[in-house]
Amino acid sequence: MAQKKGLLSATAAQRARAGGGSRLTVLLIIFFLFLSPAVFFFSRGLRSADLEIISSGSVQQDVGLRERTALQQFNSLFPKAVIDMIAASTNDLGPYSVDHFRKNSLSVSWKIDGQETTVDDISERNQTVIDLVKEKPNSEEVKLMDDSSQFTDSTAKQTRRQLREKKREKHAAQLLQQDDNILIKLENAAIERSKSVDTSVLGKYSIWRKEYENDNSDSTVRLMRDQMIMARAYLGIAKMKNKLDLYHELQTRLKESQCALGEASTDADLHRSSPDKIKSMGQILSKAKEQLYDCKLVTGKLRAMLQSADEEVRGLKKQSTFLSQLAAKTIPNGIHCLSLRLTIDFHLLPPEKRNFPRSENLENPNLYHYALFSDNVLAASVVVNSTIVNAKDPSKHVFHLVTDKLNFGAMNMWFLSNPPGKATIHVENVDEFRWLNSSYCPVLRQLESAAMREYYFKAEHPTTLSSGASNLKYRNPKYLSMLNHLRFYLPQVYPKLEKILFLDDDIVVQKDLTGLWDVDLHGKVNGAVETCGESFHRFDKYLNFSNPHIARKFDPNACGWAYGMNMFDLKEWKKRDITGIYHKWQNLNEERLLWKLGTLPPGLITFYGLTHPLDKSWHVLGLGYNPSIDRSEIENAAVVHYNGNMKPWLELAMTKYRGYWSKYIKYNHPYLRQCKLNE
Repeated sequence: MAQKKGLLSATAAQRARAGGGSRLTVLLIIFFLFLSPAVFFFSRGLRSADLEIISSGSVQQDVGLRERTALQQFNSLFPKAVIDMIAASTNDLGPYSVDHFRKNSLSVSWKIDGQETTVDDISERNQTVIDLVKEKPNSEEVKLMDDSSQFTDSTAKQTRRQLREKKREKHAAQLLQQDDNILIKLENAAIERSKSVDTSVLGKYSIWRKEYENDNSDSTVRLMRDQMIMARAYLGIAKMKNKLDLYHELQTRLKESQCALGEASTDADLHRSSPDKIKSMGQILSKAKEQLYDCKLVTGKLRAMLQSADEEVRGLKKQSTFLSQLAAKTIPNGIHCLSLRLTIDFHLLPPEKRNFPRSENLENPNLYHYALFSDNVLAASVVVNSTIVNAKDPSKHVFHLVTDKLNFGAMNMWFLSNPPGKATIHVENVDEFRWLNSSYCPVLRQLESAAMREYYFKAEHPTTLSSGASNLKYRNPKYLSMLNHLRFYLPQVYPKLEKILFLDDDIVVQKDLTGLWDVDLHGKVNGAVETCGESFHRFDKYLNFSNPHIARKFDPNACGWAYGMNMFDLKEWKKRDITGIYHKWQNLNEERLLWKLGTLPPGLITFYGLTHPLDKSWHVLGLGYNPSIDRSEIENAAVVHYNGNMKPWLELAMTKYRGYWSKYIKYNHPYLRQCKLNE
């Protein structure tokens, strides 16, 4: 019972001082009040008059027995000071009532008159009231409280006011402290950023790169380029803000840096005055930063410069593609000179000296036969020479060369004056194949049509960038040459052979190839290296799958393969009528709706399901366009292929790959020296 009284008195004191409290505490009050006779006051409402009766200690005679009993017990529960405080609070907030408690839902805090009482405030106030209740007042204190009862009301209000003021002051102090902390953090971050930016004393001014703090290779070149970028950015801002002195100084330093940098791409190429230029530029950039730096302006200027540079790069890429396509279909002057000189000398030869030896080997099926169709004398010589040099027994190798009438004399003269050792060689003119005419060959008929002539020679002639590099690619003269399509007529060209290895003229042989004749093709016609390691080498890259003829017959994800080194079984070819399949699809593509031009798309169609995949080490591709081929992969390959625009005989060839081709050319040969052909 003593604990109940202490808890009830503490709760009442808290209610009197703070004007509110935890609803959990209120429920406890109600619970204990219902167990005591004092419940009467809470059932009808504990009014201020009741508290005055209790405080005065007098009980009216007209008060009922139940009410008198309740007043007496309530008086015995609390000290007089607590009752006075409860009375003062009741005047402000109205009588306590059980109905009032029932109408309000429970929550963590109880709001009164817009004031929110937190859990910490409640705990603090509870402790104060409990200490007050636990402290047993002596007679002098009771007397003092009796004398000051008339000031109880004002004292309670003043206490509540002080609590509210303290709370507001505490909250304001917390907010100020938070603001101070935020400002300190921002200042520290700004200082750290400025430390990473302001390094002009060391000549390493850079807004976005910290790696210049390290001694990286060619870091000086990159630093100068970055300084020049920032100088251009500040030039525009200085002119906009009418800082003409700074503008002219920046312009001067920029020109000096440009002269010092020149065409250098590595630190070793830089002029010895470069460190001084870097230091001077760093100082002027530091000065410009102090006078002109505005984050929004600098960001906008750099963004504009980036966009301009991006547009310039796109234009240069387009121009480069156009020029590379243009260069790929041209013949260098040296090779053209070589062809002319060889042709002249061939026609000066007497007829009896124009024939090659060992002609009896041309139809011997027990030897290793190669087919090579080319109009490039120098390229054909590399193919033959590299094959012979790496062959175990050159006497068993037979080369069947076919060229056009323009280069027929030159091709004959080169191999007559430079015979391939013990190997057999024979050169033919494609224009002398009388069976190869427009009535038999769909490609020849299409090339002679008015629509094809219009496409090639009149419609949007691809002489400018606006025509597009892609159109220029498919207007390459090689697509007009029958040499390019002769690969589909191998049994007609070599009717007595059973197997033949087809080679392009842009390949180099690095190993003995006789093992290819031992490969079992498992009844297939074509033995080739597949190229579907990447998505763009699948059928949907080359064929138009929106056309129903293509969509019904082929899988768009089927693996592509490469021309350049192909083993063909001519017996199986004749059995499956491969040439007839090629004619069928070529006729369907007369309007170029199934594929564009070239020989790979019709080859993929013609040999669909008839190609046996060879090991990739036999044939490595990409030396004419891919600069990232692994060196070990190239050196371990039997054949390397310069497919792409960067042919090894052109100036735009990749230097890192050119040596694999040029080592099979004797540049001290009289013909090559006369035509100024050198490495």
